[in-house]
Amino acid sequence: MLRRRIERLCCLSLALPLTDCRAVVLEPMGPVGRAEKTILFDSLAIMLVIVIPTIVATLAFAWWFRATNSCARYRPDWVYSGRIELLTWGIPLLTIMLLGGVTWISSHALDPAEPLPSNKPPLEVQVVSLDWKWLFIYPAQHVASVNRLVIPVGIPVHFSLTSASVMNAFFVPQLGSMIYTMNGMATQLNLRADSVGEFKGLSAHYSGDGFSDMHFEVRALPQQGFKDWIETTGRAGPELDAQSYAKLSSQSIGDRPITFSKADPGLFQNIVRQTIPPAAGPHVGKPDLVTSSRTE
Repeated sequence: MLRRRIERLCCLSLALPLTDCRAVVLEPMGPVGRAEKTILFDSLAIMLVIVIPTIVATLAFAWWFRATNSCARYRPDWVYSGRIELLTWGIPLLTIMLLGGVTWISSHALDPAEPLPSNKPPLEVQVVSLDWKWLFIYPAQHVASVNRLVIPVGIPVHFSLTSASVMNAFFVPQLGSMIYTMNGMATQLNLRADSVGEFKGLSAHYSGDGFSDMHFEVRALPQQGFKDWIETTGRAGPELDAQSYAKLSSQSIGDRPITFSKADPGLFQNIVRQTIPPAAGPHVGKPDLVTSSRTE
């Protein structure tokens, strides 16, 4: 029996490296991510004010009122204590009020549409969620990319987001603030990266067969490196216009990052206003074998 348990533990330990369970939310690289980390720890500390005393009291009561303790008073007719009622209702009520206050204040302070304080103008990036990939358009620079978001360090980034198909959710855990994308409307998000590095972005809302592969790269470059990337991208690659977008919006899974030059700056607004027809969206029923590996 012991040998079997050891074998199971060994199998589980071998599987752990495959999970890639890094707590990237606790490794923020921007002001929004750091503020959200502070909220998580503050909320945890407030809740532990109840959890820890409750656990200690449960163990203490179980030990004191054990059958072998002759000092414990047996009071079968006891039914009420005002002091205990005050503690059991007052402390949770105060905790809920404190948590509500923290949530209220942080919700307004971290409003996704609220611009981040900076003496530099924000970089405008337009985001379109497709099936099953992400399109990033830089309207002022007239370039675009798929499944790769490149931003300058220290510069606020203002995102305008929409969906060409079904509802989705844009999330870069190390930068913070997940926000939804919806067809026919645009949502706003402000983020900033304070450190050079590569981060993971993902879709946080199920959207069909390709959802599990709907990831994108985030590269935070020095300001000169970002300018060099813009110049290089603008000189090479296919153009992004209504015709190339129509081809791009067709369903596909596991697309590699690509870039576009001479991106149409009005394309995003045409998608939002549905001047360009919405994409077909995930199929209902049996999946399309061209885009999905499922057989049922």
